Amino acid sequence: MPAKPLRLIPEVHRATHRIGIYLDSLGITQGEGHILSHLAAAGDSSIAQLHRALAHRRSTLTSILDRLADRQFITRETDPADRRSFIVRLSKKGGTVAEKVHRELTRIEESAIKQVSGQGFQSAVKVLQSLENAADRAAARKA
Repeated sequence: MPAKPLRLIPEVHRATHRIGIYLDSLGITQGEGHILSHLAAAGDSSIAQLHRALAHRRSTLTSILDRLADRQFITRETDPADRRSFIVRLSKKGGTVAEKVHRELTRIEESAIKQVSGQGFQSAVKVLQSLENAADRAAARKA
């Protein structure tokens, strides 16, 4: 007997994959794009803030930040309030790219939101948050 088809995860995967393909067309990886967009919206951020916002593994986050620093899009400076931490800042060049990426992602998001009612949007957010929480619980059980 075949397994029951998944109903939600393939939709999330396809949407995420399509966004990644679009970001790639801008010359930015998906991970880089989301970090740049976050920095454009939130401003300077600690590594911990980026980790909380994007849920990357620490090693993945470090790798992405290394690539962004190599491209001179960001700087990492010691946090004066906690010398064990770093603050990530957009460079002038990175700010230009980050604003473009954020503008493009905003355009995609707003286009999608227009297609659902206010209640539909709130329901979609709740479903996505529930999916994230379920994945976190499953990972915690594995650990």
